[in-house]
Amino acid sequence: MRLKTLHTFLIGLTLAALIHPVANSQTPATVDADIDLRALLAKPGDVVRGKKAFSSCEGCHRKNASGRSDGSIPRLTGQHSSVIIKQVLDIRADRRNNPSMQPVVVDTAFTMTHLTDIAAYLQALPFEGSIGKGPGKDLTLGKLLYERDCASCHGASGEGDAAKFNPMVAAQHYRYLLREVIAIRDGSRGNSNAEMVKVVKPYNPAEIDAVSDYMSHMAPPRP
Repeated sequence: MRLKTLHTFLIGLTLAALIHPVANSQTPATVDADIDLRALLAKPGDVVRGKKAFSSCEGCHRKNASGRSDGSIPRLTGQHSSVIIKQVLDIRADRRNNPSMQPVVVDTAFTMTHLTDIAAYLQALPFEGSIGKGPGKDLTLGKLLYERDCASCHGASGEGDAAKFNPMVAAQHYRYLLREVIAIRDGSRGNSNAEMVKVVKPYNPAEIDAVSDYMSHMAPPRP
């Protein structure tokens, strides 16, 4: 079983979209070529099995799934299981660009039971570890942008919305947030809502930096 390669599947799951007050932050939830998203969401994951499966990912993601402050790997503790499941299915169906992960999720060794179990385990994890926070240069601007353009989708406290596949963005690593916002702006992510991309386009570097910085300073939501 090639679960040891699953650490790659968790790279970049957290920030699907950030900045549009009305448009859904993800591409619409659709049915994969051979996997029904709705059926997976209705299937309860097993946290005990998920912990065991995730143990093969700890080398990169760390035992507490706190990720890496350099931005290479996001924090996944407490992330909505629906977000994780949808992102993996999007990569599986070539809707999201992630060349390192795509071969893993189409491998027969990686089953949908693995996916639902790991997603359930990550969602249940309490917040631990430190966050790579931004420099805090312009949190006032970041707060203004977040409240104006992001809060309606990602929540006033950055808690996200599981039903709409909007990820939790609070207390995420600054460099990861910055990287993903730029990818959304440039259209290289692959599965971002087209309307959201239009909204991100006008953001200048200082604004992208400020909103990413602000989110990294948000307190993690309570379990």
